[in-house]
Amino acid sequence: MKALTKFTLPALVLALVTALPTLAQGPNPFPPGLAKELAARASKYTEVTLDKNMLGFASQFMNKDDQSDQQAKHLVSSLNAIYVRTYDFDKPGQYSMADIQRIRREFRGPEWQPVVQSVTHSKGVVKVSMIYRKVVNGETQGMLILDAKPEKLSFVYISGNLNPSDLSVLGGNFGIPQGQPQPDPQLHTRPNSDRDSSHSAGGNQ
Repeated sequence: MKALTKFTLPALVLALVTALPTLAQGPNPFPPGLAKELAARASKYTEVTLDKNMLGFASQFMNKDDQSDQQAKHLVSSLNAIYVRTYDFDKPGQYSMADIQRIRREFRGPEWQPVVQSVTHSKGVVKVSMIYRKVVNGETQGMLILDAKPEKLSFVYISGNLNPSDLSVLGGNFGIPQGQPQPDPQLHTRPNSDRDSSHSAGGNQ
């Protein structure tokens, strides 16, 4: 039997997140059906959906004496929602580059700009790291983080006003995994293009 992994929120918040039917009926920024397909292949998985109200409620339980917790609490006040999907697999080959492309297609358009795009090939093993941000009127209004390793796949969508450098503060909170790919400041203003999207996902369509 597959088990949902724990994440760093109080048990009360975890119960609310997994139980509230209103969250399950909320908008899902990821491809319909893909999360279910990946969960069926995974040995364990985490699925977190927090809207603005739930983020505000969860932030009340953060440690007021911990500086990093207070930084994260300040950041979430300007966010609309956080969506996290993390899948652990018993062996490589349980997801494909086509799956990654299905995710990327949901976040295309002139407002989406690459911050990190990295694809490495070593001894037949492919690793993919991406960060894209949604820029509206010169401000970041959303961010997609995708990290793909042979036996683990995670993607996070954060809706709201934040900077790429804020990811290090949010990591480890609200279900966002720690150790996510970090932005390269030199890429922050690099324009998006379909060519970039194809390359970052291994060229598969």
